[in-house]
Parts: sequence; structure tokens; C-alpha cells
Amino acid sequence: MTDGVEEGHHLVIGGRRWRASDPSIPAPLRRELVHELMAARRAVKAGAGDPQATSAARRRVHDAKVALGERGAPWWEPAPVEAVRARLAATTRALLRHRPEGATICPSEVARAAASPAWRDAMDLVRNVAAELATDGEVLVRQRGQVVDGATARGPVRYGRGTAFPDPAQEQAGERGSTGRSPGVVGAPRPPGGPPDGDRRRARSGEGAGSAG
Repeated sequence: MTDGVEEGHHLVIGGRRWRASDPSIPAPLRRELVHELMAARRAVKAGAGDPQATSAARRRVHDAKVALGERGAPWWEPAPVEAVRARLAATTRALLRHRPEGATICPSEVARAAASPAWRDAMDLVRNVAAELATDGEVLVRQRGQVVDGATARGPVRYGRGTAFPDPAQEQAGERGSTGRSPGVVGAPRPPGGPPDGDRRRARSGEGAGSAG
């Protein structure tokens, strides 16, 4: 297997196939998701020896990679609705993790990140997924600063962390005290079999490196 780009969907590096991230994600949102993925990987590394912290950090990695299109249904193929819903939910959690505590996100940001270029067509589904996350306590649906019912609210809303949102303190516990730099960042030690410097530069610019086959 020769190194290079394979049909635009995978990168072949060191003989291994890595799924490329979804190129339709707008650059600012891609940067946020890549940075969240890098932070999650640092948390996994730093949480070694703590099963609870490692498990939480791996869930964080999974959400970021699904949001980027590096896991889940292939972004270049029509996806079943449940796969789209899973990506929307993962994107909602990943963006909220990346934003400061107390910050909110717009439903259109979720749609643009997970369903571009036809993101407007996904807005109703974004709201439906958020309403389910709100029912589970993971998300708060806010309108004019007040918490509202995501299933019945009309007009502009925003999403924030709910009372059952994955505990940022637990997920980031592994990060504290870690001095290692994450794979995917220029100057970081290259993991065995991982993407080379060029792909780490792509991650730094917001494109991200793919995940293993």
C-alpha cells in the first residue's frame, strides 16, 4: 500500500489507512473540533492508570472523531438517519466541551459541522436530537436566557451544558499534570504508525488527521 491520498476518503501513511475528516466542515468549526480531539487525546494519555478517567476521556475522543467524520457512517456516502442523529449528538457534546463552561452553542453550528453543505435541511433534526439530549439532562435548551422545552420551543434557541452533561472535571482530570504535547500538533512526538508532520500541520490548520482504518 503506497502512502498518499486514497480516493479522497482515506490517507495512507506508513502502510496504514486513516479515514480523512469530512472536508465539508467549515474551517472555524473544524478547528474547534480538532482542538477538542487533541485535548481529548491528551486526557487519555495523562489518565493512564485511572480507569475511570481513561474511559471518560475515550468517550470524549469518540465524540470528537464522530463529529469530524473520522468515525461513524462514511461522510461520502448517504447515511441512515440514526447515523446522522449520532453525529449530531456527538457534535453537540464536542462543541460544548470545547467551549468554556457556561458558554452556549447555536443549533446552526451543529448543523454546519455535521451536515454541510445541506446543513439547513438538517435543522429540524438538530432540534429533535437536542430535545432528546435535554430530556436526558445532557443539554439545556435556552431562549432569551431562560431554559425552555426543546421539543416545543419556537424561534431562536441556544444549547448549553445540562446537569447530566459528561463531567468536564472528570474528563479533563487526566489532562492536569500532563506535559506531553498531543499527536497532531506541530512539534509533538510522532506516535508509532501515526500521521507524519504534514498531517499534523493539517490538524493545526484545522483539517485534522484521519483515524485508523
